[in-house]
Amino acid sequence: MADVTYKKASLTYPGAEAPTIDKIDLHIDDGEFMVLVGPSGSGKSTALRMLAGLEDVSSGTIHIGDRDVTNMAPKDRDIAMVFQNYALYPHMTVGDNMGFALKMAGVDKDERARRVHEAAKLLGLEEYVDRKPKALSGGQRQRVAMGRAIVREPQVFLMDEPLSNLDAKLRVSTRAQIASLQRRLGVTTVYVTHDQVEAMTMGDRVAVLEDGYLQQVDTPLNLYDKPVNSFVAGFIGSPAMNLFTVPVTPEGAKLGTLTVRLPQGAHEKIKGDREITLGVRPESFRPVAAGEAGLETTVEVVEELGADAYVYASVEGDDGEQQTVIARHEARTVPARGGKLNLSVDSEKVHMFSKSTGESLFTPAA
Repeated sequence: MADVTYKKASLTYPGAEAPTIDKIDLHIDDGEFMVLVGPSGSGKSTALRMLAGLEDVSSGTIHIGDRDVTNMAPKDRDIAMVFQNYALYPHMTVGDNMGFALKMAGVDKDERARRVHEAAKLLGLEEYVDRKPKALSGGQRQRVAMGRAIVREPQVFLMDEPLSNLDAKLRVSTRAQIASLQRRLGVTTVYVTHDQVEAMTMGDRVAVLEDGYLQQVDTPLNLYDKPVNSFVAGFIGSPAMNLFTVPVTPEGAKLGTLTVRLPQGAHEKIKGDREITLGVRPESFRPVAAGEAGLETTVEVVEELGADAYVYASVEGDDGEQQTVIARHEARTVPARGGKLNLSVDSEKVHMFSKSTGESLFTPAA
């Protein structure tokens, strides 16, 4: 087992004006499950491929344990990678697919059989070892790809969106299996996904990337409660945090018909800015009776999820533009589409961000 360290690691493709990965500093502890998450084009898969040796590092270094692997060939890095498309050999059995890398490495037949049997048992694939991949479901093929990585007993597992080809229900069950398996094996794992729910439910820590820059690295709960900027705030959470550009008055931040009193000390942090980005989680809104002080909205869509419901409503901003507000609502008393909903918010639960830089100005206490 080993830790992983990116030290000012950058990658700029020939002819590109800007780096795809820009001076990433990231330390992944031995045995940790680290998730790299971000929108398409953020550089998360590129960062993983740099670690795997599939992309050349333009500057900086990458270490696995005490070894500088920056210029090492992929085969010498002692890593195993699980790809999005499984990459199984269709003419080989499940057992042969899982043991192929060991065969190429010169591992003797008995040792190969032992490792394949142990991995198959661990993954619930014992009855499928003599079948071809075409006879398996997508979830079973993904487990075979996992088994192929496990039998190599590497220092680091690398997983590049391994669940993206599975249906929604299977993704939920398989991500739980992968997280549980990683904890049993204790192997350092770097996992790439664009799905922030997947990132939040699987990772010991999560690294959020945007446009090649590392925005924040923290535990899932801290990312949710203490985002360092408006990008992380809007990306982490499902549904996403409401973000509004609002004017600041001596009374507070004006959002439509609602004036949100700023928390103590907030005016000093704003430093005279006339506008800020106000962030409100959907669960921080609460419905109030018509006529009470609140944000008057028009209900557009209601998502009824059983235990909870989410109301998507519209409100007219100061500039006349319609803005969408997402609020959690009691599931048994949801408002009708087209109806009016009056919302209040606890001023101690709002986030504030600089309009110009996006940096956090105020984070509510957890």
